[in-house]
This record gives sequence, C-alpha cells and structure tokens, in this order.
Amino acid sequence: MNRTAIVWPLASVSLFALVLLATCGKASLPAVAPLSAANINLIFVASEDLAYQGPGDVNPQTANLTDRGLQRALRMGSFLKQQVLGGNNVSSIYALAPMTHLQTSANYPDMAGLETIQQFALLNQVSISSVPASSYPIFASYSQSLPANVAAPVLPCAACQGIDFADQEGDNEALVNGILQANVPGFFVFSAPWETVSALMASTNLREGYNLALPANYAGPDYVYAISIAPSGSAGLVTYNGNLNPGSSYPALPPAIGNAQCTPSPFHIQVTGGSGGAVVPAGINTNETVYMIRHAEAHPVANWDDGNYIGAGQWRALDLPNALAGKIQPGQVYSIDPAVGIPGGDGSVVSSYVRPSLTAYPYAIANNLPFNLAASVAVFAQNAPQLSTNASNFFFTGGAFSNQTLLVAWEHDHIPPTVNALLASYQSAQTAPDWPGTDYDTIWTVTLDAQGNLTVDNAKCEGINSASLPATPPPF
Repeated sequence: MNRTAIVWPLASVSLFALVLLATCGKASLPAVAPLSAANINLIFVASEDLAYQGPGDVNPQTANLTDRGLQRALRMGSFLKQQVLGGNNVSSIYALAPMTHLQTSANYPDMAGLETIQQFALLNQVSISSVPASSYPIFASYSQSLPANVAAPVLPCAACQGIDFADQEGDNEALVNGILQANVPGFFVFSAPWETVSALMASTNLREGYNLALPANYAGPDYVYAISIAPSGSAGLVTYNGNLNPGSSYPALPPAIGNAQCTPSPFHIQVTGGSGGAVVPAGINTNETVYMIRHAEAHPVANWDDGNYIGAGQWRALDLPNALAGKIQPGQVYSIDPAVGIPGGDGSVVSSYVRPSLTAYPYAIANNLPFNLAASVAVFAQNAPQLSTNASNFFFTGGAFSNQTLLVAWEHDHIPPTVNALLASYQSAQTAPDWPGTDYDTIWTVTLDAQGNLTVDNAKCEGINSASLPATPPPF
C-alpha cells in the first residue's frame, strides 16, 4: 500500500503544499512520520461527503456505505493505527451520533461515521490488563439535546457523548474543549461527515488562536487531518493521504470461518385467535416476518462490557451477508440505536452500545437495503417489562410493518422478554425460552399471518461457528 502524507506548517501553508493538495496525493510524496505521543493529537476522519463526486463510497438511495466504502473503512483502520498513530494506542474515539444526521427523503440515520472507525477501534486495546482481547469503546451518544423521535436515556452517560452533525448548542466544541482543558497527551479520533469535522477543525482553530491554514474543501475519503498540540502550546496541522485504493466489491474474508449446524434446543410457539382463550390483539400487524438476531461476539472476559464487539465479532459481522444468503430475504434492516449509553460500573466501561447496529450494518451494505434504528425504543431501563412492551409495540403493532420482512439486530437478553410481551398481548400463557449467553448464532423468527395469528421459532441459524473465529479482527 502506497501511503503518502502532507505536512502543513503551523501558521501558514506553502505554495508547494497547496500544489500537492490540489493534486489529491497524485504526486510522489515522502511519508510523514506518525504523530507524537507527547502531544495532544486531535485526529479528524471524514467518513463521507454526500456532495463528493468520487468513487462511490456512499449509496445515495440508502445513505449507507457502498461495498467500496466498506472496503475503504476497513483499510482505514490499519492506516490510522500504523501510519497516523505509529502503533500507539488511541485515547478516545468519537463518532457521529447517527440520528443527528437523517438522510434522503426516507430520513435514514447516518451510520457511515461509526462503520468507518469500527475496524480501527478493534485494532486498539483497552487500558485494562485483565482484558486482553481486541476491543475498544466508541463514544457515539447524544448530548442533552436529543433529536426528534429518540428515547431519552434512562441512565445518563455524559462521558459517552459523540459528535452531533448539526453541533447543537456547541456540543462538538465542548468535547474538544474538554480534551484541551484536561491537557493530557494522547490520540483523540473524531469520525463524522466532512461538513461536521471541517467545521469542528475551524472552530477549534479560531477559538484557540492556532492560525492554521485549514483545507477549504473536501479532498477525498483517503485524507485524515490532525491538529497536533505540543507541550509548549504550539499547534500544527498534519495531513495524511492513505491512498487506500479499495476494491468495488464486498470485502472478501480470509478463509478462517467454519460453518456450524444449528445447535440450540428447538422451540416452536404458535398462537391462533380463538384457540385456548387467545385473542388477536387490535392493531396487530399482518403478513409480517421479523428475523431477530443477537449482536456479534462480545465480552472478552466475563462480566465486562465496553459496548463494542471483539475481534471475533468483526468476522461474524462481515460474514453475515454470506451466512444469511438464501436463508432470509428481508426488505429492511433495523437495530438498536448505537447512541444508547453505557455509563460504566458493574464490570463495564463508559461507552456507547454500538455492537448490535455494527453487526447488522454490513448485511445492509451488501444487499443494498435501508438501515434504520429503533431509536424511539429504550434499551437499558430500570422498568424492563415496560421496555419489552415498547419494543413489541414498535415492531408488531400499528401496521407500519404489515406486509414487511425485517432483519432486527437486538440485545439477546431483551429478545425473549420482547417476544413474551407480544405473547401476553394475545392473552397467551406461553412464554419464550431464555437466550443462552454463549449463543451468537441463532435466529428467532416471528411471523404474523394475514389474520394476525402468531408463530415464533428458532429453526434458523446463521451457521457461523464462534469457536472457529480468530480472536483478532480480519486483516485488511
């Protein structure tokens, strides 16, 4: 991989550097050294620019990354880790809170910032010696200013705040200001659309009086910018060009994934109106099928959580389109809002709950499907029965998903209670079994027929053997 970079002077930019920027890295440039670990390094990754007429990294119909965009994101992880950070560990990762940027006429959430930074997150290590597996938290939660149709957090997580596309109430500036006020050297990475990161660079430059010559326009998805502040307080702008050259097809995984047979204890629940006292609820959807899956592999050690999945989970997430081919044919993909915060404590670290959405997102990319977030449904709540009822109502009543087939990535502990809430709405005494803690492979199928009669079973599975998945993420 030919990796080149451009260094911009502290107070002004030379004509030579301007010429190099205009060529978008086509010139033969010397490699720029990695950023210094002794500095405070604010690193800006532009996940997209919808106005950019480039190689097609964003699907204009779904607002998802394209196959090429996903390939670039995966390569960006290694480029950031090795070339920009010099192999050092990241200090914090901030990504766009997806519901702050709704796109296309269908108002799809912007997941590109999260997916762009996921591979990089997995190449870093949490600073806890007892957690050896690849995993790192991403902050993508909302500030106190919540977008419309977003559930208020039950457990506030101010430290989980990510990036707000519109920068409501100066949220993004507050993030950067907190880092600068703490005055602790390290690497702080921000992944969001060009409009947002360029505005944040500009406001930081102005507020701090750095007088840096910032880029005026989007140069392309391979460019990474860093404002590097030395202990003396002087600041410089460093521009890296990854020259990543991704392919245009869906990423091919190395042959390390083994097939598996469905192994959970089978169950089959059927509820028909008028049978055994059951009543089809008023407003229930009809002709609907929902395939419910669990997020990919997480928890490198017991009773520990960082909101992300681990390296093995990246293998599963990226292989999901292959594993599910011919098994299911959803028309839409839904997930928990990754902005749900985990405030830490009780064996977890401060983080955003990104793993369910990032498990299903590659499937949506590969199949050109719309990706939505059930952001109005709370996930972690003190009143768990009400939470499950809300999720059941969201997916199965009101007619919004009648005549639809969905793939839903959810929290496994909350899937059985959601199904039980649905069963209770039929006045059925039947209950769903628990979802085993070690089972990442099963698919629960919930079917509502033309009369609203209900069937639930676990006859399908992804067919990916957890035991065969490497502990580290796939190399790109």
